[in-house]
Amino acid sequence: MSILKSLVPAVLIGCSLAASAANAPEAVVVPLMTKALPDLPGKEAVMITVEYPPGSVDPIHRHDAHAFIYVLEGSIVMQVKGGKEVTLTPGQTFYEGPNDVHTVGRNASTTKPAKFVVVFIKKQGAPILTPV
Repeated sequence: MSILKSLVPAVLIGCSLAASAANAPEAVVVPLMTKALPDLPGKEAVMITVEYPPGSVDPIHRHDAHAFIYVLEGSIVMQVKGGKEVTLTPGQTFYEGPNDVHTVGRNASTTKPAKFVVVFIKKQGAPILTPV
């Protein structure tokens, strides 16, 4: 019975976080450029901007790409599986590799938007985001 009692708070917290992500405002993604990379056959670069409205939270996902993030406005919280959670502000960067699972991606603020640029190096035609 004591094991069950200790699991209940963890389950409730997990359900609460999932509900928070489901109810959070969605990120606004704007494609800027896609360019084939002839020196890297079968690869392309894709550049996007992402704007997190206040309180925005990404679902857990992966990119199957090299992803280079540069923060333009506000502050964002990022983490990949096995890495440390970091809060980034304008001018700071973050990297995700092709095998990384993006476990945390959210606006650090519940009152101000955040905006960042992402450049992906990926297989041509592959999606830029895959839910996990």
